[in-house]
Amino acid sequence: MNSWRGRRVLVTGDTGFKGSWLSLWLHALGAEVTGFALAPPSEPSLFDAARIGDLIAHHEGDVRDLTAVRAVVEASRPEVIFHLAAQPLVRLSYREPVETYATNVMGTVHLLEAARRAPDVKAIVCVTSDKCYENREWVWPYRENDPMGGRDPYSSSKGCAELVAAAYRSSFFADGPALATVRAGNVIGGGDWAEDRLVPDLIRAFEAGVAPLIRSPDSVRPWQHVLEALGGYLQIAERLVAGEHQFADAWNFGPADDDTQPVSWIVERMRAAWGDAPRPHADHSARVHEAGLLRLDCSKARAALGWRPALNLEQALDWIVAWHKAIGRGEDARAVTLAQIAAYSAASSQGSVPVAA
Repeated sequence: MNSWRGRRVLVTGDTGFKGSWLSLWLHALGAEVTGFALAPPSEPSLFDAARIGDLIAHHEGDVRDLTAVRAVVEASRPEVIFHLAAQPLVRLSYREPVETYATNVMGTVHLLEAARRAPDVKAIVCVTSDKCYENREWVWPYRENDPMGGRDPYSSSKGCAELVAAAYRSSFFADGPALATVRAGNVIGGGDWAEDRLVPDLIRAFEAGVAPLIRSPDSVRPWQHVLEALGGYLQIAERLVAGEHQFADAWNFGPADDDTQPVSWIVERMRAAWGDAPRPHADHSARVHEAGLLRLDCSKARAALGWRPALNLEQALDWIVAWHKAIGRGEDARAVTLAQIAAYSAASSQGSVPVAA
């Protein structure tokens, strides 16, 4: 991780949940971080609560604007780019399909087009989604070479983004920046206040003392703490910067098989960790299609990178509860987040992670 000290890094989507955690982690590692994103997508937001804008050079802008993307790449002269800017919600993609495709597909095109003309860029990590695969609702986990697909606009747009990255890698980056794509599971963690996501919805309900509404209790997802996914992204970027171009490929980062659990399991485990939380109610409002079963095969990352989850799912949920309880007591969001990053970094390198941080 010492390889990040003084390195110029651009993070698109730095105001989002994952982008905020990544920006803080990179800053803690000594990187010179530039962020490019729209205003924070929620109120409150981790970006504002942790005062991340005081630590990095943040530029407000839209990846749908090619001119703005080119300008921030030219001005920041990044050596590494993490592309996280996206419309990240399945149900919103049904209401706003044009905006979803414009952001997730053309936004990726704009970023890669700007990057291929930037002489200092050595590595690009494009973050897509576990939902990029053609989901056949089967029990077998998806591997990186399985077909792209997507029945809903969000999932389809992420499959398209993967195809865009593969085309740019073959067409323009053979002798230029090394480009990888990363597909994480359902990422969870403290500081996520997004609408229409299970864990943030549960936290809001628990804090308000009301019964949470649960849409799809039997849906199975590959849940993982945000630091697990980001740790994989950082490892990939380090290999690319080091000139190991065999890592310029697609990568899955997901939980152990035992931690691919249904929504109902997450709800009950969160209730137990929170303590004295109301029982949920079923949400029978109008629904749109969402995948019922999704698993990821991460054997490639384990074999080639030595990467593996450090937190099991129960620990991940405990860390989320600990984060939000600390904020509820008035503790500083930046300090709490950095403490969890430090605990994860130190303990995972030793092969053991504390139950809560």
